[in-house]
Amino acid sequence: MAINTDLQLYDEVKIKHPKKYKVFLLNDDYTSMDFVIDILITIFHKSYTQAEQIMLDIHKKERGLCGVYTHEIAETKVMQVRKKAKDNGFPLRAIMEEE
Repeated sequence: MAINTDLQLYDEVKIKHPKKYKVFLLNDDYTSMDFVIDILITIFHKSYTQAEQIMLDIHKKERGLCGVYTHEIAETKVMQVRKKAKDNGFPLRAIMEEE
């Protein structure tokens, strides 16, 4: 009895990488700069220097890029910002956009 030991190999394996999403914080006239820096450090794990620069971008350009993540992580970050801002009485908003 002969056993077939030939294996078929695929020349091309196509891997689909998950879509990435940019998370931005939006400028408003009420949220304190210190609170924005705290959000950037605690939720987005930025250094103080990075957080300060992003906060200035938000102030000058109406929004600042906080990071690029997969859909689920980006969505979680947006919800964390919303909850922490609401709990502290600020109207700070985060949005996500497909990269």
